Amino acid sequence: MIPTGVQVFVALAAVDMRFGFERLSGLARETTGYDARSGALFVFIGRRRSTIKAIFFDGSGVCTFHKRLDRGTFLWPEPTSASATHLEVDEATLDALLDGLPISPASEVATTPPRRRRIH
Repeated sequence: MIPTGVQVFVALAAVDMRFGFERLSGLARETTGYDARSGALFVFIGRRRSTIKAIFFDGSGVCTFHKRLDRGTFLWPEPTSASATHLEVDEATLDALLDGLPISPASEVATTPPRRRRIH
């Protein structure tokens, strides 16, 4: 559903997971400066860090994706500066985030792809 090569923006601050399309779209604009209908993927984490939501405009409407871990918490990136509100990541880093794996600084991500956990 999400094509390759899409820009991915990760909001660094936790948000209320009760927020729906409209509020998350507003947060996307506030944190990144991009409209939610720009074609980029916007990822948000809940306060407990066990839930994430992502929004994406597919051309006909805004889609919301929701993931909650059964155990543990998502390992979210730290802000690169005190004023940073978001981080742009590549697809490999997004996969690592969604799998609950730690990510490295951007320079290391490009040279060392994250290892995927085996699921039985």
